[in-house]
Amino acid sequence: MNCPACDKILIEITVGDIKLDVCENGCGGIWFDRFELQKVDESHESLGEHLLEIKRDEDIRVDHNKRRKCPKCKNIVMLRHFFSVKREVEVDECAGCGGYWIDYGELKTIKTQFATEEERKKAADAYFSDIFELELGRIKEQSQEKKEKARKIAKAFRFICPSNYIRGKQDWGAF
Repeated sequence: MNCPACDKILIEITVGDIKLDVCENGCGGIWFDRFELQKVDESHESLGEHLLEIKRDEDIRVDHNKRRKCPKCKNIVMLRHFFSVKREVEVDECAGCGGYWIDYGELKTIKTQFATEEERKKAADAYFSDIFELELGRIKEQSQEKKEKARKIAKAFRFICPSNYIRGKQDWGAF
């Protein structure tokens, strides 16, 4: 496989029970297949310590704005997004195979963001709550108001046209 960042040939290494592809003596990036990154992304997981010291060529400059193709799926352009709600690290993820490309130094930052997966989930819940809670509350209130208006209209129709004349004989009218 070729590196999606600098096009050098990736070298396969084994870390514990994980086989990874690294751009050693190139840009220093790492390819993680689906679910492999979760085995090394927390500070207490010593399995990934070796990955923080990938040898790289200091002269290679990587264009972080360039869209990258998946090294496994060839024709799929990876999606770039923040790895966590802290928005400190952008990763490239393949929608086809679920793999991640991590640039040099990003794993170190990822490992220091959260101590556990539970802490990461709590931070995500708090983030989404801060962003959406007020708007969702408004939508819920509006929905309740619309529901009450619909009930009033249905009640009026039931008064005007008793339910035994309406197909289906609904409990509270046609609505």
